[in-house]
Amino acid sequence: MKKTWKGLLLGCLLAVSSMVSAQKTFTNPLLPSGADPYSIHKNGYYYYTHTVQNKLMLWKTKNLADLATAESKTIWTPPAGTKYSKELWAPELHYINKKWYMYFAADDGKNDNHRMYVIENASADPMQGEWTFKGQVATPDDKWAIDGDIFEVKDQYYMIWSGWEGDKNGQQNIYIAKMDNPWTISGERTKISGSDYEWEKHGDLNDANNPPHVNVNEGPQFLRNKDKIFIIYSASGCWTDFYALGMLQTTISSDLMKASSWKKSAEPVFRQSAENKVYAPGHNSFFKSPDGKEDWILYHANAEPGQGCGGFRSPRAQKFTWNKDGTPNFGIPVKAGTKLAVPAE
Repeated sequence: MKKTWKGLLLGCLLAVSSMVSAQKTFTNPLLPSGADPYSIHKNGYYYYTHTVQNKLMLWKTKNLADLATAESKTIWTPPAGTKYSKELWAPELHYINKKWYMYFAADDGKNDNHRMYVIENASADPMQGEWTFKGQVATPDDKWAIDGDIFEVKDQYYMIWSGWEGDKNGQQNIYIAKMDNPWTISGERTKISGSDYEWEKHGDLNDANNPPHVNVNEGPQFLRNKDKIFIIYSASGCWTDFYALGMLQTTISSDLMKASSWKKSAEPVFRQSAENKVYAPGHNSFFKSPDGKEDWILYHANAEPGQGCGGFRSPRAQKFTWNKDGTPNFGIPVKAGTKLAVPAE
């Protein structure tokens, strides 16, 4: 009898273990749509955001795999009739000096007027409290700018972003500048990347309101591995299937404001996989698992060729590893529906 009960108990435990194990997986995409995904993990929660166009939103969840059922909230809606009332792109949430900041690009309805802005919240939880508009984040030349990312190295904050050299569309470059505080850039910008390789130059347009061709470097994201610093950026037009991730790298001892400090990879580090039906993967961000031991890439992609920059883009996540030389290895985009283990808790 004792052996029978032990057997039953063991069977029940195995069944429960199997159920728990089954629940600790997820599949991509995380949401049906959502371009320019960004996530930060703090105080036991993931805070997630993506481009909504006319407002800024946040999602809050213990597990990013549960994003579809996560609590969500509109945290800020721009007033009408301003330079930042429309086309709110690529929001990012950062926690700096015990306050929350959300950076975003916006314009007045005309793309030529896109600039970067920031709002602030002193609440411990960014889903609570009041968000206040701090203003434009700009260099002295005040040129077209989108996709700002903030990072700190040796007690100095930097902003990296995508911008134009002048006032005409045709080439988006990656720039870097130092910051005096979370809403103020100090000094001039430095260009650290343009479209140098053929894979960065897919950008033909068939639109009378735009140039015939635009070269794109955009969506820069900071990534660090010990003494190595990387900027992962998106290259070629998002309206093409060739949208892919490129990589700049330097070391922590280098002068980050010198263009010569940065070395560019000759090939993309993450690109489309027709075999897995993942097209135009890009505009990524990074996050750690809750236990702090795993590295994850969050990105958007299309499920079919030719879907461009619209609402078909959906957020996806997958774990990545590191090569022996300390560079990241993102692998290939995982096929939608593939079961993946959730970030380690």
